Amino acid sequence: METGDAAPARLTHELCAYLAGLKFDDLPAAVVHEARRGVLDWMGCAQAGSSHPTVQRIIDLLQDIGGRPQATVFGRNLKLGMLDAPLVNGQMAHVLDYDDTYMDGTVLHTSSPILPALFALAETNIVDGRQFIVAYVAGFEVAARVAHAAPGHHDKGWHPTGTLGTIAAGVAAGVLLGLNTQALTYATGIAATQSAGLQQNRGTMCKSFHAGRAASNGVLSALLAARGFDSATDILDGKQGFCRIYGMESKPGALTDMLGRRWAIEANGHKPYSCAIGLHPVIDAMIKIRATGDIEPANITRVELHAHPYLSKYRLLDNPVNGLQAKFSAYHSAAVALIDGAAGVVQYTDARVSDPAVAALRRKIHLTLDDSLGMDQAYARIVAGTVDYEARIDHSMGSVQNPMTDAAMQAKFDANATPGLGASRARRVSESIWNLEALTDVRDLVALGA
Repeated sequence: METGDAAPARLTHELCAYLAGLKFDDLPAAVVHEARRGVLDWMGCAQAGSSHPTVQRIIDLLQDIGGRPQATVFGRNLKLGMLDAPLVNGQMAHVLDYDDTYMDGTVLHTSSPILPALFALAETNIVDGRQFIVAYVAGFEVAARVAHAAPGHHDKGWHPTGTLGTIAAGVAAGVLLGLNTQALTYATGIAATQSAGLQQNRGTMCKSFHAGRAASNGVLSALLAARGFDSATDILDGKQGFCRIYGMESKPGALTDMLGRRWAIEANGHKPYSCAIGLHPVIDAMIKIRATGDIEPANITRVELHAHPYLSKYRLLDNPVNGLQAKFSAYHSAAVALIDGAAGVVQYTDARVSDPAVAALRRKIHLTLDDSLGMDQAYARIVAGTVDYEARIDHSMGSVQNPMTDAAMQAKFDANATPGLGASRARRVSESIWNLEALTDVRDLVALGA
């Protein structure tokens, strides 16, 4: 089904022409502020994920086979090749499932593909904070617009962080390099033809690999386009283009609708919990109930959860075997939220998954998928002896309707970055990001976060 073909086979070019000419002064103040928040959140997640065993596996391989050191791996005091460092940085920022999530028309971790690509390229030339923000916003914009132009892309089983993220990273990298309209169109096509990522890999090391691969492919796409490597110029809206092949239907008009008047990054969401976004209302409900009284988990006989059918995509694991699987388990997330009053990095370790008390509570949880609830809503009822506890969540924390405050974002960054960087360096990093447009050379920020 195809709708919205206002200008067949020209919309890819029109979108790229607009983004190639985008200037910092074109961006509303609210958009710039959301860009700062996105960079801060991403940097904290990258620092927290830098020591994850998954990341070490890929670093070991890349050091064995990679090229000359050109770009920084954050939190590791290490440099890898120009295509390798974005791969690692993207993976480490997404491996904890703690990074930002755009949920308007798709579910997409947008920053983890884009920012590693931009940081790597910013080490090759002097790039100021204003240029960096423009490129970031441009990449975010194209990802969201392609999602709207290919409805059902996520429902079809693609993992948008890998697919849409590749296009986003390619466009963002091309804007940072100052590519003209033709070259940026080529970069879009080179990126789109590399788009990949399957949701079947949730709960494995491959899910975060999608983000890293997208970042690396984005850099490659922009660099090739800069050297005249070409692609189809109608890669998004052509008869066999991305919007028709990757979606359940095609609405290419969304590529340019309200262009320059509506900004996707303003609809970005940020995670207070280190797990899949669909589980956040469940966690909020458990924490809300926990705050009402002293509930002894051993006395609980039954926990009833009602959540959006989107959770069916998570395989509904009631007995995850490791931390990566637990990030997609409503049963585990509800159990740790009730016992610990938290759902942070510690709650999704292998050790916490195997804790007997957590496992015992998981077995008492009963989940109902309820299409009367929105994706950011949940209902919970706990039966403990003769007492019932109930909670309803209308908008989960971190959603667009219930956003994290700047103070909450700062606290999350501090918790993620301070263990690796130390309090002084972490503070300097966050100060630089909150004043990102004033930076004359982004390499100064890279050095602080290394």
